[in-house]
Amino acid sequence: MVNGEGPQQVILVQVNPGEAFTIRREDGHLQCITGPAQVPMMSPNGSVPPIYVPPGYVSQIIEENGVRRVLVLPQQPEFHPGGHSPLHHPPPPPHAHLPAFIPHPAMMPPPPHLYTGMAGGVGDMSSQYISQYHPAHIYSEQGESETKSHLFVLGALFARSTYSGKGLGHNKKLKERQGGGGGGPVKDSPPPSPQKTRSSPTTLDIHNGVGGKGLEAEQGQPSNTAAGPDKQTSRGKNGESGGRRAKGFVTDSVYLRTTQVSDIQARGAVLSWSAPTRPEREEGGVEDDSSPSEPFSYEVSISYSGKDGKYKSTHSGEELSATLEDLRPATDYHVRVQAMCNCLQGSPSEAVSFTTLSCEPEPPNPPRKASGTKNTLVLQWKAPCDNGSKIQNYILQWDEGKGTGMFEQCYYGPQKQYRVTKLSPASRYSFRLAAKNDMGTSEFSEVVDLFTSCSVPSPPLPPELLKAGVTWLCLQWQRPTGSPKEDDIYYVLEMEEEGSGYGFQPSYDGEELSCTVRNLHRSTKYKFRVAAYNSEGKSNPSQVAEFTTNPDRPSCPCRPVIKGRVLPTSFRMAWEPPKDDGGAEVTKYVVELSEGLSGLSWELVYTGPAMEHVCESLKPGCSYQTRIYCMSEGGQSPLSETLQVQTPAVPPGPCQPPRLVGKPKAREVQLRWGPPQVDGGSPVSCYSVEVSGPQTEESREVYQGPELDCTVGSLLPGKTYSFRLKAANKAGFGPFSERCEVTTGPGAPEPCKAPCTTCKSPSCVVVSWEAPPCNGAPVTEFRLEWGAAEGSMQVCYSGPALSHEMKGLLPATNYFCRVQAVNVAGVGPFSEVVLCQTPCSVPAAVKDDGGSPPPPLYSPSTCLGLCWEPPCDHGSEITSYLIDLGERQPIAVGPVTKYIIQHLQPDTSYRIRIQALNSLGAGPFSHTFKLKTKPLPPQPPRLECTAFSHQTLRLKWGDGPAKAATSDALQYQLQMEDKSGRFISLYKGPCHTHKVQRLNESTSYSFRIQAFNEAGEGPFSNVYTFTTPRSPPAPVKAPKVERLEDNSCEVTWEALPPMKGDPIIYTLQCMMGNSDFKQAYKGSATSHHVHNLQPSSDYRFRVCAIRQCQDAPELSGPYSPTVTLSPQRSDVAAGGGATGSGSRAGAESSRPRRSLTDEQCAFLLLMVFAVIAILIAFVIQYFVIK
Repeated sequence: MVNGEGPQQVILVQVNPGEAFTIRREDGHLQCITGPAQVPMMSPNGSVPPIYVPPGYVSQIIEENGVRRVLVLPQQPEFHPGGHSPLHHPPPPPHAHLPAFIPHPAMMPPPPHLYTGMAGGVGDMSSQYISQYHPAHIYSEQGESETKSHLFVLGALFARSTYSGKGLGHNKKLKERQGGGGGGPVKDSPPPSPQKTRSSPTTLDIHNGVGGKGLEAEQGQPSNTAAGPDKQTSRGKNGESGGRRAKGFVTDSVYLRTTQVSDIQARGAVLSWSAPTRPEREEGGVEDDSSPSEPFSYEVSISYSGKDGKYKSTHSGEELSATLEDLRPATDYHVRVQAMCNCLQGSPSEAVSFTTLSCEPEPPNPPRKASGTKNTLVLQWKAPCDNGSKIQNYILQWDEGKGTGMFEQCYYGPQKQYRVTKLSPASRYSFRLAAKNDMGTSEFSEVVDLFTSCSVPSPPLPPELLKAGVTWLCLQWQRPTGSPKEDDIYYVLEMEEEGSGYGFQPSYDGEELSCTVRNLHRSTKYKFRVAAYNSEGKSNPSQVAEFTTNPDRPSCPCRPVIKGRVLPTSFRMAWEPPKDDGGAEVTKYVVELSEGLSGLSWELVYTGPAMEHVCESLKPGCSYQTRIYCMSEGGQSPLSETLQVQTPAVPPGPCQPPRLVGKPKAREVQLRWGPPQVDGGSPVSCYSVEVSGPQTEESREVYQGPELDCTVGSLLPGKTYSFRLKAANKAGFGPFSERCEVTTGPGAPEPCKAPCTTCKSPSCVVVSWEAPPCNGAPVTEFRLEWGAAEGSMQVCYSGPALSHEMKGLLPATNYFCRVQAVNVAGVGPFSEVVLCQTPCSVPAAVKDDGGSPPPPLYSPSTCLGLCWEPPCDHGSEITSYLIDLGERQPIAVGPVTKYIIQHLQPDTSYRIRIQALNSLGAGPFSHTFKLKTKPLPPQPPRLECTAFSHQTLRLKWGDGPAKAATSDALQYQLQMEDKSGRFISLYKGPCHTHKVQRLNESTSYSFRIQAFNEAGEGPFSNVYTFTTPRSPPAPVKAPKVERLEDNSCEVTWEALPPMKGDPIIYTLQCMMGNSDFKQAYKGSATSHHVHNLQPSSDYRFRVCAIRQCQDAPELSGPYSPTVTLSPQRSDVAAGGGATGSGSRAGAESSRPRRSLTDEQCAFLLLMVFAVIAILIAFVIQYFVIK
């Protein structure tokens, strides 16, 4: 930064993670800033404050690209694992000459805590260091002073300051920066780009020996740093290893071999490495078998801040090479590889450094307009990132103001500004910029449009009034005539208040063509004029225009008040004029009235100049609200405060006479009425009902309450009563209504006395009763209820008689009865309940479950089994049962419920009924039901064998179809005797045939059959024996024919094994031309020589096998397929002995064409289908898809 007094330097104090920086603030308090953070400082005189170096540390200064870094490092880089330093140390005291820095509050976060117990003091605050914001970008032009930024990196000074052996890397880096030894960058190497410098600040990663995490671990990166040879040697002497201390490592660590970088480009490179090896044990042995055998994966980390800087993982996989992409041109990189296996991490490889190539510059930003006139434009631009090669020239193009999109070059050179001349006034020109270095030309920047200035505008027209208000005026004006649209014209509006004496004062300055002037006085005249100006100058003001503000509306009138007493239907109100009339006289007042306190509906009741009014035609006992507002030239005033008025209530008016609800009862009547039409302004709270008797005019109150109905009791039946009604509110009772006369009805009879019961028989009882008092109306009927239980009695008689005979009762049963009387008035109460018990009797009839016969328990052909439920004994125990069979003698049995009747006829129907007996006699018979004995079981049919083979036997029995329905009454069971002599069931069903399969040849089998139906299973038939025949031989495969000579051939075929000891012989048949087959050979051999053949004829051969049975005739099998021997071709016999060989070749060539196996045929078909499928796919691909 550069100001008028002298150069200023920005000092950035970088606090690394885990460290702290202590300063004194402006208020004198100490503040501790913990990392990571950057504290910006401003030095007005450009001096660098001294840095306090504690004992055991040295300071190194590195200057790179105008930025100076001060590194505070320990003197001894070796790491001693024997003694662990504490995790946290208090910050060292600042030096007495170190000026205290106060950062700007907006540039740093609030401190988490404040250190108060520090040793040493802090020096006084120097006024030459002032905290400022960190400048984001500093552009330096030619001829101006450049600002240098010093970055102080304070390492290993504050909390968590233990050392992990990284000092060697820092010292080595310092030597490389200063040009001393070790493969550092030389002076001719391209400097880093500004983007790389801004985006990758130098940081220190502090580790300790106790296991603290560095910045990489905190950011989710692996915390394994590359260890040099010295570190590995030092750790080996002390018996420790970084891989053994790290979590997740085992003793058998893996190490990577040489890592190489190839194909280095400007923005990418290829990294390759070899597979890792495992070191031997310290005892000299090889790794044990328990080491992981999974494949290795590799993680590639890259650093652009030096060998010991922060590494970032860019690739992970199992390949032995990786492509590094998105790199920065002309930048130094360090890369290392780390092997992993089964979540175990090995030591990183040695870091390999490489530098990316330079390339063309980055696209620059568009040029900006520094200054300009009507005919010139001065353009300036900033240098883009050079990408490692210094920018030599800039290319500036323009469209010459044509607006066609075609650009021409107007400048080529190294300068960062250019003046374009001979331009037109108020015109638009488009520009774009590109940078060029030794590697090429960058892309052009975005197109920017710039305008030239115009001449001084002419005076505009006077302003016009758009709208006027009480305290504001909205004005508009027009653009000066003759001014081009591209010219930026601004306007100044001036105003003068009448009588103020200050003249015209500016009230607006801008580019808009309208303005609203506010904060004016009401009903006041103002003068306005407007002037236009641009970059060339200001025009003369326009003519003066006068405008007046509107008057304001008056204020609200005072709250109205009541004059006099409020009447039930009217009241008088008055009010005062408003305190402020708004600059205009009040013309009228408006009075609004609202019924109720909700204020939802307002009614206009008065409009005029008077200041009092009488509100009439009001409702008594009702609440009203009233309000007032006034009108003037300025408008309508706000509403006044609301006045609430309550009119007094009056007693309610007369009610309608009460009316009778329903029919009048004997001793009470129910009355109902409605509210009065006029409630007097207060809700009706009470009603009073009075009654007067038929013999006296004296009235008595029978009800008082808020309900609209009541029931008047304690009346006499059949009498006439007079009722009247009055209503009351908070003002009192109103007048009585007219009278209402009501006559009561007759009363219900009194309860009857207990009825009297007389038993005429076990099933008949006579019930009698007496008539009760009628209670004013004659009894019209009596109701008798009868039931077996006291709680479930039902009406069994209703009539005027005084007795009733109950029939159909059960003997020895308890019954309950009661009676009540009924007249026109209603039903009287019931009498007392009377208990009646019927005497004992003979048993009841045996139940038959609704007429269906009882199912027989056991029903063979000559027996019937019966079962029944015992009937009711009617008070005397059942002693026996009598079973009646019709024509046969009845059967007497004891007190049982099951019995089997024997010695019956098969397939015969019987009519059966049952009678129960007790000590009082025999009960009635049950209903007659029919039962039929089953017929005798069927006899077995005759079994026959209708078809047979060496493995199956088809058996048939009886007369009927081969297949019968499952609903047939007659079914059969076929059994066969097994090897152990037991008969097993083969078939059970209604069919008349069955096929027995899976039998052995020449074997005898024994069968028997049984028929059964619903009558039962019949006896088994006699045992039938059937024998299976011998099986014929299997068919022989097609023989093979081989021509031996011109007139002879050899026929061979496959042999068949003997069948159960029976030998097999073969029969060979031959057919010449179209003649019949003739036997050529019969015997046990599997080949035969056929002689005397004609060369010009074709022959066909076939073979069949014959089984020679010992005690039976021979069995011939089926013939094999026919084989043809083609005649010898005449053109083949070309020389002597070649004839025989030619004929044999002809026979052999014809044989494979006619003797293809099944596998060969299937393969041939598969190949044909494959070729067709390939052709179809080709056609679809070529003609359809393309």
